[in-house]
Amino acid sequence: MEIKKEEKQNGNAVRLSAVENGVELGAMYLYLIHNDSHTQPYGLLEDVLVKEEHRKRGIGTILVQEAFKEAKRLNCYKVIGTSRTSRENVHAWYEKLGMKKHGFEFRIDL
Repeated sequence: MEIKKEEKQNGNAVRLSAVENGVELGAMYLYLIHNDSHTQPYGLLEDVLVKEEHRKRGIGTILVQEAFKEAKRLNCYKVIGTSRTSRENVHAWYEKLGMKKHGFEFRIDL
């Protein structure tokens, strides 16, 4: 399996994908968020998805760990992953990867 990295949005995002024998098994985005409160950006994990037929092989874990490495390389001071409140298995997975619950996410659909 190969992890491909593709810069997106003028360097403000990286798309990571897991590819095996020319087939994409899963992918995710690492968005870089810049603000005036910090000199370094932070990373936001989005759209972490492994195709159903390839789940339970550790592909999502490999993708997120690669995103952590990429965030460090890009000098991020933190990485955030979000999940719906009902997805307790995803919460446990993030914690297994070393992430900690921190605050709440509030949302309005437009």
